[in-house]
Amino acid sequence: MTQQTVIAATDGPARRVPNPPPFPAYQTPGTPDIVSEHSVVHRELSYAIAVGFRRLAMDIWLPRTAVDTLVPVVVWIHGGAFQLGDRRELPPTYAPESVFRLLNAAGIACATVDYRHALEAPFPAQLHDLKAAVRYLREHAELLGLDAHRIGAWGESAGGHLAALLGLTGGREDLEGGLGVQRQSSSVSAVVDFYGVSSLTLIPPMVATGDFLSPALLAAVPDGMPLEPGPMLVGGSSDPALLDAASPLGYVTAEAPPFLLIHGDSDGLVPLSQSELLADALAEADVPHELITIEGGDHAFFFAEAQVPAILDTAVAFFQKEWS
Repeated sequence: MTQQTVIAATDGPARRVPNPPPFPAYQTPGTPDIVSEHSVVHRELSYAIAVGFRRLAMDIWLPRTAVDTLVPVVVWIHGGAFQLGDRRELPPTYAPESVFRLLNAAGIACATVDYRHALEAPFPAQLHDLKAAVRYLREHAELLGLDAHRIGAWGESAGGHLAALLGLTGGREDLEGGLGVQRQSSSVSAVVDFYGVSSLTLIPPMVATGDFLSPALLAAVPDGMPLEPGPMLVGGSSDPALLDAASPLGYVTAEAPPFLLIHGDSDGLVPLSQSELLADALAEADVPHELITIEGGDHAFFFAEAQVPAILDTAVAFFQKEWS
């Protein structure tokens, strides 16, 4: 029943005025657009709306399957050193929209998600955002035709780091955050991590300003803020405790879902040793996992571009196997 407020008029009887509805914390899915023989897409869905921040959006790519078939869904998490990137962009070594379309062709939905960058909000804001995205998908699973029990995470670079964190913290109530949909689980049942960081304290310096960032890109960085992705992610600090708290390595437990790690052996930004550290921790915890090394591959699989289609197929096949 709509609540009403009584307003007394100075020269007549009181009149009743309905109270406005509360401002929503997220947007309900509408009607998708048909984009190919394999895909329909819900674009620009606001999965979390928070006071003082831009709306956080996702696009949901759905396979064009029978309406009575519930399909699994993978959350795609873009890279960009926690500083750049967009849910619609893939690395230049990948064909445009390839990840989304390949998943749909395999009968798997894909939710490609924006999250707050490091200067918008320090960690754990990024993890809170992604957990809100997973809760949103579970809340609307029936409406979207999704299987709420088969949700995975797949990310590259910074997105791989965040996908790993998402997979490793499904049972951590202290890391849920309060955004968007509540009272749903944020756990995922399978993770693909492409060349992500596993320990922000053990990685060598990643950014050489003159090599990678132009003055125009640096114009909005506050004076004194370090450009290293790790310290920037935790608010500009080099405190090992803060860096460890933002690193997947410290969250590995025996309850973790299966992992697929893929990393180039010539990665000049995130060394292969980062994935090896995580693989070792998963092995110690007896978590099913596989580490695939790409010979000659640099970050984003540069210098191994011919292998990228097969690499993406391997990731899609991993999800299919886990959910078969």
